[in-house]
Amino acid sequence: MYTRYAVTGRNITDGDTLVSAGGSFTMGFFSLGVPARRYLGIWFSVSEDAMCWVANRDRPINDSSGVLVLGDGGRLLLLDGGGQVMWSSNETGAGASAVAELLDSGNLVVRDRASSLHLWQSFDHPSNTLLPGMKTGKNLWTGAEWYITSWWSPTDPSPGPYRRGTETEGLPENAVWRGNVKTYRTGPWNGLYFNGVPEMVSYANMFTYQVTVSPGEVTYGYHSKAGAPLSRIIITDTGMLQRLAWDWSSRAWKTFYSAPRDVCDAYARCGAFGLCDAGAASTSFCSCVKGFTPVSQSAWYMRETSGGCRRSVALDCTAGDRTNTNTTDGFAVVHGVKLPDTHNVTVDGGIGLEECRERCLANCSCVAYAASDMRGGSAGHECIIWSGDIVDIRYMDKGHDLYLRLAKSELAEEARGGRISVAIMATICTVCAAATILLCLALIIWRNIRRKILRAARIVHINKDAVLVEAGKPPNVSTAVASIDLATLVNATRNFSKKNVIGEGGFGVVYEGQLPNDHPLAEGLPGRKVAVKRLKLSSCLPGRVLSHYAREVEIVCNLRHQNLVRLLAYCNDGDERILVYEYVQNRSLNLYIFGKPSVRASLDWAKRLQIIRGIAQGVWYLHEGSGENLVHRDLKPSNVLLDQQFVPKIADFGTLKLFHEDQTGTSYWCRGYASPEYAKDGEMTPKCDVFSFGVVLLEIISGRKNSAAPSVISQAWKLWEEHRVMDLLDASVVAPARRCSRSDDISSELRRCIQIGLICVQQSPGDRPAMSAVLAMLRSKDSLLEQPKGPEQQLGPTCNGGMSLDSEPSTVVNLT
Repeated sequence: MYTRYAVTGRNITDGDTLVSAGGSFTMGFFSLGVPARRYLGIWFSVSEDAMCWVANRDRPINDSSGVLVLGDGGRLLLLDGGGQVMWSSNETGAGASAVAELLDSGNLVVRDRASSLHLWQSFDHPSNTLLPGMKTGKNLWTGAEWYITSWWSPTDPSPGPYRRGTETEGLPENAVWRGNVKTYRTGPWNGLYFNGVPEMVSYANMFTYQVTVSPGEVTYGYHSKAGAPLSRIIITDTGMLQRLAWDWSSRAWKTFYSAPRDVCDAYARCGAFGLCDAGAASTSFCSCVKGFTPVSQSAWYMRETSGGCRRSVALDCTAGDRTNTNTTDGFAVVHGVKLPDTHNVTVDGGIGLEECRERCLANCSCVAYAASDMRGGSAGHECIIWSGDIVDIRYMDKGHDLYLRLAKSELAEEARGGRISVAIMATICTVCAAATILLCLALIIWRNIRRKILRAARIVHINKDAVLVEAGKPPNVSTAVASIDLATLVNATRNFSKKNVIGEGGFGVVYEGQLPNDHPLAEGLPGRKVAVKRLKLSSCLPGRVLSHYAREVEIVCNLRHQNLVRLLAYCNDGDERILVYEYVQNRSLNLYIFGKPSVRASLDWAKRLQIIRGIAQGVWYLHEGSGENLVHRDLKPSNVLLDQQFVPKIADFGTLKLFHEDQTGTSYWCRGYASPEYAKDGEMTPKCDVFSFGVVLLEIISGRKNSAAPSVISQAWKLWEEHRVMDLLDASVVAPARRCSRSDDISSELRRCIQIGLICVQQSPGDRPAMSAVLAMLRSKDSLLEQPKGPEQQLGPTCNGGMSLDSEPSTVVNLT
């Protein structure tokens, strides 16, 4: 490889590189995905995959014959082996005095050798990256625009559908477009930061921001301060905007800002006069601002909110009466929001809020006002007045106050509400206190009654252990789960034949059964197979087994999700306690990921990723989606079954528990899967399942058990730090994955999955995400992830508690 610092009389051929004087940036030829497709680009020297600029974005050279030439007239030419021009810069007219140089800012320039005047620069022709010293916006004299454009895909740098630039109508702000449709905006510049990006304040010690509004241009750019890290802003192929900074200690890019950050960042999601709240999922995140109602209530019922809202009561001042100072209208404050789109505003500089209010009130076209320039303090000293509809308002941290024009009657209602609010609050507090006292008394009375009922209940003797149960009473189940008679199950399992056993655990045995064609559960499924779980009432404290059975039936009967094994029926007949589940053809996950290489190879990367996402969906449903707030407590590969299409289904709900109940007592935990706080103190929260899910995820990827030495967690962390994540992938999958045409995508997905797994197995529960967040990470290709902290592996004792629908045995301990 030939390296140099400027292009003068010599050309740069494929294999040569041009390095900036300080060594920060390198220019040369590279490939993405397909080795034969060659591009000329500039990248960070410390991170070769961080491509900043590509010359021939949509015209790759199909071999390694490319050459960059500085031709006559100071024009850069990129030629292929046949001499065809694949890309060129503008002709500068400099002739032989021109020299091309890569600056330490990442800017490729053609300059006059004598005067050092820049005749052409790559900063004027951005790709998908904005570097310090670059700018976006518009030259108002020439009409030239500067913006960054997404790649078409991670392996195709040709211009994609998204672009990010600076708005020139209204107040300056940055926005993202897909074609001609705006998808995201930052909110207007307030003198310190963009109103919708308060994060900018947190890294103002590293960067200075430059917003220019002049007769000649409206632009935005930023510069790095002395000692600041390398940085870049990119627009991804999915329209995600990211600000990244290089961390020398971890040798990785840290995410400082990412947008859209949530559903409310979608442009105009709630329509005109709609207000978005990212924490209000129950209303589809949208509501109307005070004094407005949905244009179409039926559309809002169907969660279609883009039609927006309309005024409930007409204003006293109308648009035709331009200067009515006697209006009875007033203003209501919408606190802490991203200010609306400013395409229809007028701006008066140097006046305060009170004068701004007077000007808005005197103008019947004004529907709202606010202060935008925060450099003079929170009150501001620049007046923005909106006319017409206002769109894209959302609640946010450090948001501004928006003053919304309303009719007198709307404001009078608000004033009445304020006067009576103290009395209402006092009444509410009194009622709540009384209700709390009554509830406590009711609980005490109920506990006393329950004790008396239990003492009077029939005592059933099983293997000399006395257990209190109500004679013949079935569990409290919904009608969604049928009762099935014992004779049917005896016939279905050939009298519980050992040949029909498909699993055995601490609480019982699982048999394969086949229902008769005329049975109601077999309707539409002739010869339907089922999994029949027969509890062992003779094992360890039978009372606990019966409790285990009742809990499993009562909770699981109402669960309906494609990633959970479905309970079909139950049987209470004498001393028999039996559960009937759907039959899952491919048995348990552990047989595949820990089996022979030929079996492990049947799960290629696509199937493994499908299984990981399916398990995440199932656990999320237990925690949040079912409305029951459940914790599984024994998540592991042997408790995940695979159907004919390898869709994962979580099984073994005998350990399910409502996590707001008392968590002391029974301990269910398994070597390698228990979270540190559960293994140590028995503390049970949903974050324990998140830890177990992280372990299972890493085991699915690697085909190694976490209980082995070294543990899969420590191995994953080591390879993550060494940037060798592909080495964690099961060897039976590696070769086919590397031969696959989408091997680059697989590598990216693998790296992302491992990062998610490491985030899930953090030592502190507070550092682990909720399963809803985990599921969102797995569903997205490009959302930014936190860097995991290095976990220390803590192993608990051997498995105890729980019964699987597979052959892995469990033992029951600590049931007191």
